[in-house]
Amino acid sequence: MESQAPAPVFKRIVIKLSGEALREPGSRENISPQIVRDIAHCIKDVRDLGVQTSVVVGGGNIWRGLSASHRGMDRTTADYMGMLATVINGLALKAGLDELGVETRVQ
Repeated sequence: MESQAPAPVFKRIVIKLSGEALREPGSRENISPQIVRDIAHCIKDVRDLGVQTSVVVGGGNIWRGLSASHRGMDRTTADYMGMLATVINGLALKAGLDELGVETRVQ
């Protein structure tokens, strides 16, 4: 007789994913397609258990607004650039999830 996995404890979860998690350690590339695919598979596995899943992804692998402002860039401009980096990472993760047939949207 096959044993079944226990039912999930939570029906909804939020995953906070650092932008750095999308980068291959030691690589100069900001986003590793293979790592994005691996993360997308993990998220799909959770969703397949019936858990509603939201992901909040950072952009620090591409841009850090605070660091740029400390080097003389206007703080507001630097922060806006960081927000765009976050959207770029969100779109990369969306592409990985789309490949697996997972319904997604970036907000």
